Amino acid sequence: MKEKELALDLQLLFFHDLIESIVAALEAKDKYTAKHSCRVSDMTEQLCSFMNLDKTESEIIHMAAHVHDIGKIGIPDSILLKPERLSLEEWEVMKTHPEIGANILNKSSSLQEISKIVLHHHERWDGNGYPHGLLHEAIPLGSRIIAICDSIDAMLSYRSYKKALTEEECKLEIIKNSGKMYDPKIIECLLLNWYEMIKHYKDSSNM
Repeated sequence: MKEKELALDLQLLFFHDLIESIVAALEAKDKYTAKHSCRVSDMTEQLCSFMNLDKTESEIIHMAAHVHDIGKIGIPDSILLKPERLSLEEWEVMKTHPEIGANILNKSSSLQEISKIVLHHHERWDGNGYPHGLLHEAIPLGSRIIAICDSIDAMLSYRSYKKALTEEECKLEIIKNSGKMYDPKIIECLLLNWYEMIKHYKDSSNM
């Protein structure tokens, strides 16, 4: 059993090194997106802990969160780095980034599970997400967790075209969209640990 655990730990360590290299490539393209991905991965790791997921599953979801936006490497700079809101046409191009990311990760046979989570991180609980409009548990658990953390960081972050929400405004948006955008069971767990999550988020964002 110890040998199997050691082999698993070594495999996860290798994956982490690989993921760090991919994140470095993303940072060279867009520092904001890379930092956003790090904040999302930190929150994802903590939420997995609150949900008492096992070590292997938590690590896979954590690594997927690190690279959930890697597909933005394939988005033209004129769209990715645009300081204003995107037009409808530009938004349709931006919405291709989960598929681009999944295709990048699919090049490695070892990253198939991570690739699937990345592909579906913009699906919605009510089936109105993209790229495939998956509904409820058809969406991978990791994708459902990342979607929540992704939204929290987006709402709490200032961009040139929008102001950052307060923590309470963000919380109200999360509650309002439970059962619509987000898995209500995960939201229930999140809300039970909300202030610990936000404290951790603020601490890690200031590092």
